This record gives sequence, C-alpha cells and structure tokens, in this order.
Amino acid sequence: MKTQTSAGFRDPGSAPGVQMVEVPEDRDGQRVDNFLTGRLKGVPKSLVYRLLRTGQVRVNGKRAKPDHRLAAGDAVRIPPVRLPEKTDPGAPPAGLAGRVEASILAEDRDFLVIDKPAGVASHGGSGVSFGAIELLRAARPRDSLELAHRLDRDTSGVLVLAKKRSALTALQAEIREGRVEKRYLALLMGALPQQRLTVDVALRKSVLQGGERMVRVDDEGKPSRSRFAEVERFANATLAEIAIETGRTHQIRVHSAHIAHPVAGDEKYGDREFNRAMRGFGLKRLFLHAARFEFSIGERSYGFSAPLPAELKAVLDALAGSRDASSSRTSSASRRPREGGDPAPSARPRKKPSR
Repeated sequence: MKTQTSAGFRDPGSAPGVQMVEVPEDRDGQRVDNFLTGRLKGVPKSLVYRLLRTGQVRVNGKRAKPDHRLAAGDAVRIPPVRLPEKTDPGAPPAGLAGRVEASILAEDRDFLVIDKPAGVASHGGSGVSFGAIELLRAARPRDSLELAHRLDRDTSGVLVLAKKRSALTALQAEIREGRVEKRYLALLMGALPQQRLTVDVALRKSVLQGGERMVRVDDEGKPSRSRFAEVERFANATLAEIAIETGRTHQIRVHSAHIAHPVAGDEKYGDREFNRAMRGFGLKRLFLHAARFEFSIGERSYGFSAPLPAELKAVLDALAGSRDASSSRTSSASRRPREGGDPAPSARPRKKPSR
C-alpha cells in the first residue's frame, strides 16, 4: 500500500493530475468544502461545490457533501482543476485596507476581532478580489489569520478571526455544539405579533448558476432556530434583537421573511415597498448588524460587541422623529375643539364616581 502524505501523491490507478491527499491531524473535524478551498487556492466556491456535487471529490472512496467533517487520516481524492489565467489583483486598495485595519475591536494571542464594515466581504471570491481576511493578511503578513465564521457582505458587525490553528478548531467546535451566543440587530417590516418569539424552521441552501446562493424554508433542509425580541417599535417597522442558535446561510433574512417581517434593505428576500419606504428615511444598505459574539474556551470567556453604525443610527433617529411628530399631531387633534366649540369626546374630563 502506498504511503499517503498531506502534500498529496499520484495514485497510479487514477486519471492524470488527480491527487490523493491524507488529512493531517490539524485538519481533523474540518468541513471538506473548507479543506478543498484551502488546497485549491483561487478556486471559486461555486466550483468546489460542483466538484463535490458531481462526485469528482471522494473521501475514503465515497462521495461527500460539502458539510462532511473530515477525520485525521482520511484519504481525499482531489481532481485536477483548470482555471483561466487571471491577472494578479496586486496590492489591495490602501483606503479599503486601512478601513478594515482601523475596525479592529480586540486582539490577543489567539484571536483578532473586527467590526466588519457593510459592503466588505468576509473573504474574496465570486468577483471579489479582496475580502476582510485578504485585507488583514496583507496588512499583517507575519500573522497566520483564519476566519472563525463568516458574515454576509452587506452585514456589518463582529467578525472573529483566529491567529492559531488550535484557537480556530476550538472556537469552531463551540460553534458546532451551539455554545456560542450570536446576537444581531435588525430593522424589520411591521410590528411583531409578540415581543418575543422563536422561529424554528429548517432551511435549504442552493447555489444558482453563476454561484449566487439562495436559501428557502424546506422541511428537508437543515434545522435552524432564531429568537426574536422587540427592542423598539416605530410606525411601520420594528427594531429587533435576534439571537441565532444555528448559523445557516442567510438565516436571519430568510426566517424574517418567513414570518412576514423581512429585514429592511434586503433586496433578495425583502419587501420592495417596505424597502422603498425605508429609503425615504435614509436607509442605503441592509439593516442587519452583528452586535454581540460570546463564547468560552476552557476557563477563558470572551465577549465582543460592535456598536450600531452611524448610518443605521441615523435611520432610527429619522423613524423616531417621524413617530414622535405623528404622535404629537394625533395628540393635538384629540384636544382640538370640534365645530361648535365642544371638546372632542376623548378630551372631555371624566366625573369622579361617587362613593
């Protein structure tokens, strides 16, 4: 039997260019799609998923789904991948790199935490040359940085990166076991039916032609659970804090749309008329912000918070101003004398009941 190595070797019985790679100890528990992304530098995620879907990638001789967890010693068959030559993107734009580096919230020997700006992807790919991870690696070439989790490109807030492989695997184990507290702030359409509610419906992700991801509610999908709590109510919108017990793609956006309270500014799952109305209050982006991220590893506890960005605070101020002005007008109308000089019924003083 041929000895396998993590560097890969040619299997005599395989097609030219095929590699058989043994999973090293430090990749134990890693998802196969992420393992392939690390091995196939520059290959878009959509192509990685296609290789898995068509069975060209095998783990111990068997097909594997993208979320399959590898074990140390597993043999992974990786087919040859031919990509069109791309021009070197060169150095990242100085302004963008500086913006991300200036967003660092906290750092220690294990983790680096940023307040990711909206509009910056977590990682490059799908037409994006530089994501937060690439920008930080360029700014800190001596650090070994890896994303511990991801945020959508249009979502701002707490993003945690690991500086050590041991820290990465420990945090990802906590995430898998549901022991990480992740809380978001979102502006939702309308008024929630109650101040607190839980949405517990399964979600299924599909990748459309061109690599676009779409998620829908599907009983055959993955279990997904979100807890909504009202923070502040406006005339036609609600600011809510949402804690997610699972971390599915687009989970908050799809769960919110499922209960008919989509996120403001969501062009994919949202309500067109509501989005138009919110633009009138100055909203120019998705109103979804990762506000808090908490976890423990061993005896150490971590908690990171990112304040609501100024552009989202301005929208809330505009909504509150409109609500207060409307309330004032309503109150004035209730006190205004009716024709004939009599006060409105609601404004009439009530007689105290006789004892």
